[in-house]
Amino acid sequence: MTVDVRLRRGRGALGFSFFAQGVAFALLVTRIPAIQDQYGISDGLLPAFLAAVPILAGVSSVATEHLVKRIPPSTVLRWAQPVVLLALLGVGAGTRLWHVAVALGVFGLAVGALDASMNMLGVSLQRAYGRSIMLGFHAAYSLGGILGASAAWAGAHWHLALFTGYLPAVAVLLPVALVGSRFYADAAPAGGAAGGGGAGEGWPAKGGKLLLPLCVVMACAYIGDSTVANWSAKYLQDVLGSSEQLATVPYNVYMVTTLIGRAVGDLGVRRFGAVAVVRSGTVVAAGGFAVVAAAPGAWTGMLGFTLLGIGLCVIVPQTFAAAGRLFPGVSDTAVARLNIFNYVGFLIGSPLVGGIGDAWSYRGAMLVPMVLVLVTLFQTRSFGADRARYGGGHERPRVVDVGRGGNEV
Repeated sequence: MTVDVRLRRGRGALGFSFFAQGVAFALLVTRIPAIQDQYGISDGLLPAFLAAVPILAGVSSVATEHLVKRIPPSTVLRWAQPVVLLALLGVGAGTRLWHVAVALGVFGLAVGALDASMNMLGVSLQRAYGRSIMLGFHAAYSLGGILGASAAWAGAHWHLALFTGYLPAVAVLLPVALVGSRFYADAAPAGGAAGGGGAGEGWPAKGGKLLLPLCVVMACAYIGDSTVANWSAKYLQDVLGSSEQLATVPYNVYMVTTLIGRAVGDLGVRRFGAVAVVRSGTVVAAGGFAVVAAAPGAWTGMLGFTLLGIGLCVIVPQTFAAAGRLFPGVSDTAVARLNIFNYVGFLIGSPLVGGIGDAWSYRGAMLVPMVLVLVTLFQTRSFGADRARYGGGHERPRVVDVGRGGNEV
């Protein structure tokens, strides 16, 4: 088997892994009211349950940083993904409070290892390809999220039990993920043949200082993302006066525009460079929050959430990719540490906007993630030189394009 075929299969298998994770996470978060009802979780206790998942995921991401020094990220991913899917099924299968506590705890620990190892493999594959492919993986995640949310809607519409609603997705995704895991490709740290993990060298003395700007960008991006996920429906209905039915639309629009932006984003990075794409995405996202804050009515607010999807979608994948370029010899360590700030942003975003909204106004609260997202403009130096397309001259003139099955010049 040639190296090109191995990478091609590895890319396809990893893309499915991102897709499966998008489905699983959407099935969990969109059925939170049903989970609360099934287990009798009080409104006061619910935030503790929800916070436990990202906290445990962050702990697991730290553990994964050390684990991949002994075993390759592909092995971590091979076992973490089935655990995530089975834990999701466990959330729907229990009857007592401790059942869901255990299931969510296992889900959180497994999802931290899953997120870290998926992005480790994505960064190393992008290095092996020598061109931007990272946004494509996150596009697969967005597609999975859309399908998972649609399946959750169907389950709620037909009043299916959680276990009944979760079982078909797990029954399909689990065996395919296990078969696909045979083809994961651990690529070499710095453009060599596939086989390394990017964790063999020591962490540089000033590594924390170099990584910190990307950590800030990651946290701010997820504050923006969690604002849309948690507050778009309430904002449209309570502030802009939409109907309850229309209030469900902004998040779906956001997810669709996220998918479209990520699907074409790699082309933009190859043509204009990561810095230009990140800057453009930041400006568009900030403009989206401004439109939402100033919107006179529901449809203008919808336009703002659409802009948010187009802008925010490029930032997170390119932040992981930038970490891989900054730390080519220890990219796994960099990705694991950066991944923690995914959960930091997720934990901060919703209560921050909610607290400001209750204390002041929800229009004013929308300006806070806008300002935080704009912080990215001051950190673009960490994404490479202005004209660099992939880490300053690493773009290969001719590589395998596994998405189309042919060669690209």
